[in-house]
Parts: sequence; C-alpha cells; structure tokens
Amino acid sequence: MTEDPNPGPQELIVLVDEAGNPIGQAEKWASHHSDTPLHLAFSCYLFDARGRLLLTRRALTKKVWPGVWSNSVCGHPQPGETLEQAIERRLAYEVGMTAGSLEVALPGYRYRAPAFEGIVENEFCPVYLGRAETDPAPNPAEVEDFRWIDWPDFVEQASADAAGVFSWWCKDQLVQLVSHPRLSGFTRK
Repeated sequence: MTEDPNPGPQELIVLVDEAGNPIGQAEKWASHHSDTPLHLAFSCYLFDARGRLLLTRRALTKKVWPGVWSNSVCGHPQPGETLEQAIERRLAYEVGMTAGSLEVALPGYRYRAPAFEGIVENEFCPVYLGRAETDPAPNPAEVEDFRWIDWPDFVEQASADAAGVFSWWCKDQLVQLVSHPRLSGFTRK
C-alpha cells in the first residue's frame, strides 16, 4: 500500500468558477459543509482487459457516503497537480494499482449532491475512463471492497438503485456515460 502523499487536516482543494477555472484554494475538510464552495474533483472508471468495470465500495470509516459502491476512484487534485496526476496518485493510494489509456469522457461534468449528514458535495468533476494495468490491492482506510462487473450489469443495477447502494455522483454520471461513444473502446472484450 502506498503512503498517503497528503495526509491529515491540511489537504488542500482547488476552488473553481462555474467554468472550472481555478480561483483559489482551501483546506478540504474545513470547506466541506452545508454550503461547500465549488471545487475541482475527478471521477475515473477503470476497465480490465475483458472490458469489465472496477467498482469500489467506500470504506465504512469515510466521512462522506461511507459503504456505498461507486466508480473505481474519485478525489481532488492538489494545487498545481493535473487531473491525470491526481488520478494516478489516488489510484495508488486507494486501490493500490496503476492505469493507462486515461481519457476524459465528460470534461465539463459538474454536480451538487444532496447533503450527507450535513455535508454537500459541490464539484466541477471531469470524468475519465482508463485501462487497469495492475490488479487492485485496496487500502482498507479507503476501500471496503471491490468487484469487477460487466458494463451492462452495472448500468442495470445502478439505474435501478433506489436504496442508495451506489453513490449519488456515480448514478448521475451514468446518465451521460451510458451512451458515450468512447465507452465502447473500454467495454469491448
């Protein structure tokens, strides 16, 4: 397991305007509350050589949305870090793996999730697709469980999820991803 490269309460997030342009920075947890400012994030969906999607279940100890199933990895870039660098860093830390062929599928994706115990996610969150290069070795502080799933099965399960088994942002992203033209290059066997 890789050591968290930015542990503790001083992790910074990048504040952005409505177009995703950086306008400042703030401490991550001090900024996440009922009126969270818009900030930069990412989501990444990784596929194996068989075209299956890697789903991860968030650790039960996570402050926001613990125990829900979600896309492969998501997080916040640090000031001065590219989204691709942030994906690589969080993949190594959260799931203990590397990926290649990273492609942005939804460059302008933005969402504001309903509050979870008083914390609202408000993110300008480009969505990436990628190819897994190694097997997962999850960090238990971040990932409770993982599984590989065929894309049509994921679409069916997440689309029918009314119980909150899947993360809100994952289901919201799915609406735009389900018919995305780049997806076939990753889901083909």
